[in-house]
Amino acid sequence: MPAKNKFQRHAIAVHLAQQLAGPARAISGFQELLTEQVQDLGLGHMRPDLEKVGAAACELSSLIDSLIHGKADNQNRAGVEIEAKLRHDLRTPLNAIIGYSEMIREEAEELHEYALEEDVRVMLAAAAELLAHVDAIAGLSRAPDSEEPRTTDQAEIDVAGLERALIKAEHDASSGHGGRILVVDDITSNRGLLSRRLQRDGHQVVTAESGPSALTHLAEHEFDLVLLDVLMPDMNGIEVLSRLKAERRWRHIPVIMISGLDEVDAVVRCIEAGADDYLPKPFNPVLLRARINSSLEKKRWLDREHQYLQRIEAEKRRADSLLHAILPGQIVARLQRGEEFIADRFDEVTILFADIVGFSSIAARLPPSDLIKRLDGLFSTFDVLAEKHAVEKIKTIGDAYMAAGGVPEPAADHADRIVALGKSMLDALKPLAWGNDGFRIRIGVHTGPVIAGLIGRHRFVYDVWGETVNIASRLESQGVADRMQISEATKQALHTSWKLEPRCNVELAGVGRIETYLVQH
Repeated sequence: MPAKNKFQRHAIAVHLAQQLAGPARAISGFQELLTEQVQDLGLGHMRPDLEKVGAAACELSSLIDSLIHGKADNQNRAGVEIEAKLRHDLRTPLNAIIGYSEMIREEAEELHEYALEEDVRVMLAAAAELLAHVDAIAGLSRAPDSEEPRTTDQAEIDVAGLERALIKAEHDASSGHGGRILVVDDITSNRGLLSRRLQRDGHQVVTAESGPSALTHLAEHEFDLVLLDVLMPDMNGIEVLSRLKAERRWRHIPVIMISGLDEVDAVVRCIEAGADDYLPKPFNPVLLRARINSSLEKKRWLDREHQYLQRIEAEKRRADSLLHAILPGQIVARLQRGEEFIADRFDEVTILFADIVGFSSIAARLPPSDLIKRLDGLFSTFDVLAEKHAVEKIKTIGDAYMAAGGVPEPAADHADRIVALGKSMLDALKPLAWGNDGFRIRIGVHTGPVIAGLIGRHRFVYDVWGETVNIASRLESQGVADRMQISEATKQALHTSWKLEPRCNVELAGVGRIETYLVQH
């Protein structure tokens, strides 16, 4: 028989085992839960009946497992005799389970222990489900080796699709506190037992009976962990796992695969496809608890790491924002590229100085808070205008404002930008006048070569140096209130026809006499 057919046959048999053995395991699981609860409630007199239920459940599970795996002692008998014996053997522990469970339920009802009563009801329902399938279970004994195992009325699984999904998963792989848990299993009794066990351990549990239902729950709610069965109809566990790991919003959720398919290859492929762990059915409650707690703790650490990374990213954005507020964007980009020493020569830029006339006397008359508020309003307005005219603010020096056109990015119209800025600054002062204490400014502008660069380490400053800066400053100090005075060099650099008014030849120490102009407005 080809290996592929063997795999498919085994998968069908395992799924059949889950369909039939699931209720039996649920009975055992709820018996363990009930034993713990009666101990917690001080109802030790119920333990003998529960122990009898447990013994019958073990006998039932053992018998079903032996039938499914073809190891029953009576398999060599005639067909009719086999089935009659099996029906008797199956009904004996089932009847014992139902009988003792009814007695426990009645006593729990009399004691008003409703949680206890509800768990007993679930156990009784699992026993009733098995009892209804006694004929189907007995019929397993006569399935010849050459045939596929018979199934109950449960939905059949697409084993070929499962095998393809496992192969695809392998190919793709080669190229403390309670949590909110999603349990995905197509067998009702399995979901019920897992849900009850997890709730008792302090977890919030949501169940899904199929892969599509699980994806719907994931789209609508947040989960810390997914317990995912491998063998399911419609969409098998590998396909669901692949969908989870393909979605950015879900890929960080830990997934524990739970299945009766215990081949090492299947386990490895599930882990390679993105599962965090793999547990075989029937699961050990202690091992299940340990694996769940480990996965949840891993999820919490990942969540913390994600939060820290978000904080770091927010701080980085804040630092970048502050850096851009202090330095030109081009300089910030050069720093981020790793440049440590930034210094450039520019052959022709235009420098503007603006200074408040009579600031010392105004400062002496105003309260500090009023003075700072007004300065902040004025310089903030100048900052907006500088950005509007694509001019770089260099710094403020006391009550003086300095800007440059053509740095750090050269521009052919640097002189026009600066003159336009100066006119806008003068215009902006009109609505900001405050009576006798209204601000008035003088503006000086000059064009020429400069050195520009970054200085400082703890407090960065992008500054410009050279005779051009000094001349612009002197043109401001020897200028006229409410006017902008420019040099002959700036006039020659203008590309736009500005209305200029010749003023005089200004004598500058160390420079000599230069011709100046007032820009009309």
